[in-house]
Amino acid sequence: MPVTFKTVRQIALSLDNVEETTSYGTPAFKVNGALLARLHQDNESLVVRVDFEQRAELMAADPDTYYITDHYLNYQWILVRMSRVHSDALQDLLRGAWRSAASSKRKAPSRRRARKAATD
Repeated sequence: MPVTFKTVRQIALSLDNVEETTSYGTPAFKVNGALLARLHQDNESLVVRVDFEQRAELMAADPDTYYITDHYLNYQWILVRMSRVHSDALQDLLRGAWRSAASSKRKAPSRRRARKAATD
């Protein structure tokens, strides 16, 4: 059975501190303000945070499901065709994106804190 955006929403919102918001005018999910996934403007794919190594492995293993466009070439994101991805694989992918997004906010100070520190 193909994954729908409703399935994506259920998985994403089951993760700690995830909120539904928008990004580039499409529904998106963030943790502590960091984007972990969003609906691609084609309404058939998801844009999901992954590292370059995992992205290469996924695209090599299943290029009909996982792909990128030239726009994402230098960014740590992958496009996932919802009609082809299995819900278990999507759940694993979103959990990984959640870990990455959550840790990226802990590592880097917010812009507001960085500006305040620069003026102190």
